[in-house]
Amino acid sequence: MTHPAPLTQDAQVRSYAFPPGGLPDQSGDPAANRAVFTTAYAFIPAAVQRDIVTSFFPGWHGTRAWILARPLSGFAETFAQYAVEVEPGGGSDAPEPDASAEGVILVAEGTGLLHIGEDTHELAAGSYAYLPPSSAWSLRATSRLRLHWVRRRYVPARGVRLPEPFVTSDQATPVRWMPNTDLWGTTRFVEPEDLRHDMHVNIVTFRPSGRIPFAETHVMEHGLYVLEGTARYLLNTDWVEVGPGDFMWLRAFCPQACEATGDGPFRYLLYKDVNRHPALTL
Repeated sequence: MTHPAPLTQDAQVRSYAFPPGGLPDQSGDPAANRAVFTTAYAFIPAAVQRDIVTSFFPGWHGTRAWILARPLSGFAETFAQYAVEVEPGGGSDAPEPDASAEGVILVAEGTGLLHIGEDTHELAAGSYAYLPPSSAWSLRATSRLRLHWVRRRYVPARGVRLPEPFVTSDQATPVRWMPNTDLWGTTRFVEPEDLRHDMHVNIVTFRPSGRIPFAETHVMEHGLYVLEGTARYLLNTDWVEVGPGDFMWLRAFCPQACEATGDGPFRYLLYKDVNRHPALTL
């Protein structure tokens, strides 16, 4: 797949937030973390992404993960999203247990080697990989590797061939600004009209004072992991202050909007399901 040449307009060292881990001391106020689960959305702030809520996976070594979203009947049903930490030398030779699942990896920190078939790719902060279903891939950390991993069960379509794997990076992919503004844009790793892809995992960027100027209300489910910066984010009827490491999980048709509040860019990793007819049975 060919990717456009990067824009130099926003070329800079990027930061990619990740769960803080650890454990607060006994003086903490649980209510101050603002975590909430509603019928329309969940807000999982960075402050609650601690060591005691991690999981360990069969076939993975030196690895732990924060499972931030998984399919829930009657809520968001199409994807799972993890933050994964791999110690040097750790990883997996068979990382994906579901042959029908596709995945996206975005590296937040550290280095590693991603093997896809006969090809080996060096990973560093900002590296992005798309892994189609039935991919023969493996992962090994060469330093402590922290990454975001989105999984979805691929929905085939008649006459549409499977996507191919690819590896690129945030740094090598341009921000495409929305019409009539350079304050709100999206780093699109897949062309929207490419019907082979039934999900998009993009990075959304707001410059200071950028905003979504209407309440988006649509069929797509969302996972939004804040990579850097701060904003006020509308979730259904609630304006929530969000910052690095916060996770927002939205079911279909949950209204949303955004107002960037900091002096620097506000950026988040965004999952959405696209390019397929809705199933007519539950």
